[in-house]
Amino acid sequence: MASTLSDQLEEVRCHAEACLYSTGSVLEVRAGISAMANIPLPPSAKYRYIAAETMIIENGVNNNRKETIGSLQRLSTALNILEKYGCNLTSSSRPKYWRAVKHNNPVFRATVDAIQGGRAVLCLYGYSNQQPDGLSFPDEVVEPDIEKVAAVTLEVMSLRMELDMLIKEAHPHPEFFERIIPSLNQKDDFEPISDAVAIPSSLRESQPLYMSLASLSQSPTSAFLPVRTANASTSTSISTRHTERANHHRTVVTSSKMRKNHSSSLLSWHCTHCTRVNSNQDILCETCERPRLASSGSAKDEFPQPFTITEWQCKSCTVVNAGSSILCEVCERPRLATKPPATPTRPTPTPNRPAAPVLGMPGDPDSQWMCQFCTYINYTPASVCEMCDLPRPEPTKMRVKLHPPSQVKKVPVLSVKPKDPPMEDPDLRRQKLMREEGLKLIQLIRDGEKKGVSPEEVYTGMRVSGDGNILPCDWLKAELPHLLDQICATAISSRAADLKAGQNQNGTGTAEDTGVEEGEGEQTRGGGVTLSRAEAKLAWLSAGGDTERAAKQALRDRHSKVKELCSLGFTDEVRCQEVLRQSEGEVRGALSLLQRPLMEPFHQRMWSDQPEPPIDINHPDKQRVCRRLLAVYDLPSWGRCELALSLLQERTAPYSLDDVVQAVRESHDRDFIRRVLAKECPICLSEFPHSKMQSLTSCQCSVCCGCFQQHFTIAVRDKHIRDMVCPVCWEPDINDPEHLNSYFSTLDIQLRECLEAEVYDLFHKKLTEQALIKDPKFLWCSHCSYGFIYDGDQLKVTCFQCRNSFCAQCKKPWESQHGGLSCERYQSWKRENDPEYQRQGLAGYLRDNGITCPNCRFQYALSKGGCMHFSCSQCRYQFCSGCNNPFHTTCAVIHCSVTGLHAHHPRDCLFYLRDWEPGRLQALLQNKGVEFNTDTPPGTQAGLCGVIEQKDESGQQTDSACGAQTQPGHAGLCEKHYREYLVSLINSHSIDPAPLFNANELVLACRRYQVDDARGELEDDVTYYTRILEKLIDEVPLGDKVPRKK
Repeated sequence: MASTLSDQLEEVRCHAEACLYSTGSVLEVRAGISAMANIPLPPSAKYRYIAAETMIIENGVNNNRKETIGSLQRLSTALNILEKYGCNLTSSSRPKYWRAVKHNNPVFRATVDAIQGGRAVLCLYGYSNQQPDGLSFPDEVVEPDIEKVAAVTLEVMSLRMELDMLIKEAHPHPEFFERIIPSLNQKDDFEPISDAVAIPSSLRESQPLYMSLASLSQSPTSAFLPVRTANASTSTSISTRHTERANHHRTVVTSSKMRKNHSSSLLSWHCTHCTRVNSNQDILCETCERPRLASSGSAKDEFPQPFTITEWQCKSCTVVNAGSSILCEVCERPRLATKPPATPTRPTPTPNRPAAPVLGMPGDPDSQWMCQFCTYINYTPASVCEMCDLPRPEPTKMRVKLHPPSQVKKVPVLSVKPKDPPMEDPDLRRQKLMREEGLKLIQLIRDGEKKGVSPEEVYTGMRVSGDGNILPCDWLKAELPHLLDQICATAISSRAADLKAGQNQNGTGTAEDTGVEEGEGEQTRGGGVTLSRAEAKLAWLSAGGDTERAAKQALRDRHSKVKELCSLGFTDEVRCQEVLRQSEGEVRGALSLLQRPLMEPFHQRMWSDQPEPPIDINHPDKQRVCRRLLAVYDLPSWGRCELALSLLQERTAPYSLDDVVQAVRESHDRDFIRRVLAKECPICLSEFPHSKMQSLTSCQCSVCCGCFQQHFTIAVRDKHIRDMVCPVCWEPDINDPEHLNSYFSTLDIQLRECLEAEVYDLFHKKLTEQALIKDPKFLWCSHCSYGFIYDGDQLKVTCFQCRNSFCAQCKKPWESQHGGLSCERYQSWKRENDPEYQRQGLAGYLRDNGITCPNCRFQYALSKGGCMHFSCSQCRYQFCSGCNNPFHTTCAVIHCSVTGLHAHHPRDCLFYLRDWEPGRLQALLQNKGVEFNTDTPPGTQAGLCGVIEQKDESGQQTDSACGAQTQPGHAGLCEKHYREYLVSLINSHSIDPAPLFNANELVLACRRYQVDDARGELEDDVTYYTRILEKLIDEVPLGDKVPRKK
């Protein structure tokens, strides 16, 4: 039977695992899990990977059933989280951070980390690498083991389902778990009575033993309380101690059915809508999917909920607001505020009232009311005071004392006399006058503001003028200046009189008693205190228009201002009086005038063109020097200032102030600063600070600024652009085009600051030419060696620099005979018709067919005799002048064993043919039917060769005539240049010199050009040399760069 169950379990397990990590549906996975849970096997036999029995024992053993059920619920929740981890790993679209599980995750801490064995399950998933903040897969693991993770996840899901069924008491075989956890067999310590007894409302208030049922009245079962029966005898004895319950007996009623229902009620809840019993951990009903606390419609009608205020009406503006708002949305008054007193936002229009009360008006005495603020009498229709615009106060309600009705007496009819007109109330008249004067004053003030007159001036002028027909503004304009001058004069005379009276007392009174200072007395003798009109005006306004009082007030104000200036350190009272008069009595203005002479030296030093005076480092006040350093050079701290001062005062190291300050800014280490301030230049071997050294970006060498400037000045003026490298290590190798652009882009910034303007312009010119040389449309002028871009298609080109013309193809100076003729036909015409050309002979021919640089196409009117290694002065390209092949140190020819500077020449190059005798060269030309000259041209200098060639004299290359002795039959040339002339004819006609090679030359040429020269066994000399000659001619062509057709 056990083997049958095991086989059944294995079959179900395999099917569920396949559905879990493959494309199986969720229903199939749930069916497999349910089938595993229902198989009657103990946990130790059912679960292969996880220690299910150990986890249940460690997490579920408690003292009673209730605590055990709670522990199992926590274990089920943790298994639910572990199930999600496993499903994420088996999913085809795993999360981004699936490789790690963080401990600081609150869900992880509250569930998985809160139980025993949770991390062991994670290790089974593959999270075996312990990290400081969690668990992770090992680095060498790229993908999780899907099959193993699916098997572990399936067991986690099965164990969780079994725990849920055990908690709901729906497990088909609970005995396996009751054997593991004995507390599951224990019953609860209370049992409900068989029939619930309703407690009447009359007993709810009188029985303090029971809790208040007001909070329990919302559910139908809350009105019934269970009675504990575990200790029935004890509770019975306690209850019968009461005198009224002496004969009371308790009957214990037990019911297993009710006990089971009650026990299950603690672990479940009833849906109030569909009455389904759900698990305690479920939030939504499994049938109707309503929340746990939701109630049905009948329940609401049967047990109404307490009323909740959702709206409230504002007591001020009667607007209905939401229940959550505290302030009204319209009037913004609080929710519980009462209605505010009615205050009109604008005065209510008052009807025109008569000038005085008239008989016949209803309620004449009662139709008037007095404003409590301004005592103005208003009429009853008006609710706002006409004078101060304040509302009428509400009349206080007086208690009316009721009297019994008196007896009606018969009064005799009297004759009615006409009433006299009422007398005008003097208070009303006074108020009317006040109102009229106030309105008039307001109008005058408004008119004065438009004219720039202050209200104080208008009011004071109206009082002083006294004439109502004159406007205050007109009076102030006409009379106030004279009045202010009178106040100033009165102040002077009053001060002089006070001083004279004080002097006549013969010492009985001091200067303080009379209010006169000693300095002021001297000033008064000299002419008195001079007030400004502004001071007099302020005093006149403060005195209310009284000139005498204004004069005394102005003197007192002036005296206090002079004392204030003296307290600030300005003791010259005469000067203080003068500046106060100039500033119209303002202390700030007077202070500015007094400080201006003191600031004049500073202003002159600030705005002068002269430099700041140097800092005297030998000044005895060291703090003053440090403060000056801190202010002028903006050093970071006081300690750096002291360090800079100590370095400057050292006698053994004469540093400049700027160098020391710059070094101190960079570091506070004294030894490091000394090394920075004393660096040796590798060229002049002098010591300079680091700031006076220059270095290139291509190397680590540093030279002084003087050597740097001198080196690059000479390089720009006398050398090529490619010679502008480091003077110490001669880096970088700027023959590489990539290094060339990046190097010169940074070098340009450095040379801009250190070179002179003309040298820097020359550098830019050479740099531009170096870039333009690579353009195929670039041309060199044959007259002035100026290069430019030519886009035209005509042969005649005019130089932009010298304005001379030359041929764009043959680079010869342009002549009118060249027009319409090709360069070859023009050269033929020139040889036949130009007497000057004929006079120069072959020397002119060699000059016109001189050396052309194959790199930059610059032409040199030089012969090719002498050294064949030629270096272009324009682009520094090194090549052979006979075949134009480059000279190099790194050879690209296979099997080349030559080291050092060399070139590979073809067999028709002048490099080899210059060793042939002229007769041999002439024989080669005669074999091909090429004519050559042997006669000396008429008009040439006899005996000396006149061909121009490049010579190396004292380390410099110069162009001069050859000057060698000519030979007869060599057309007026020396033997070297005559050979060059013959070779040029051989090259121009592409004649192969190999047929004239002797045996040794032929074998050497085959070995030079790697031609197989092996000799056959029966091969004679004629056959052998003929064969290798044909093989040499067929396999090795003539030079492809040799100048031809000249």
